[in-house]
Amino acid sequence: MVPAGALDNPVEPRRGELVNMVRQDCGSCHGLTMKGGLGPALLPSNISAKDPDQLRFVILHGRRGTAMPPWSRFLTDAEAAWVVELLRTGLPRD
Repeated sequence: MVPAGALDNPVEPRRGELVNMVRQDCGSCHGLTMKGGLGPALLPSNISAKDPDQLRFVILHGRRGTAMPPWSRFLTDAEAAWVVELLRTGLPRD
């Protein structure tokens, strides 16, 4: 059975999986606390002024000449937009 509201929010069925992906996969380069590492910090204070569409584009298509890979094989456009909002507001605490 599909949870109420899941049809309105296509990300909801994968929400937990996406949060885990951000923590593990993004965290492997951006730091497990998103404070930076191989990649820049992804804290709300670091990215809140950046264009959300540009951030979504980078998530989906990567950045040439850097270690940032494209994630379009694993994320839909809506999921990438949701990840941007998640990063702009901060990861939930466990």
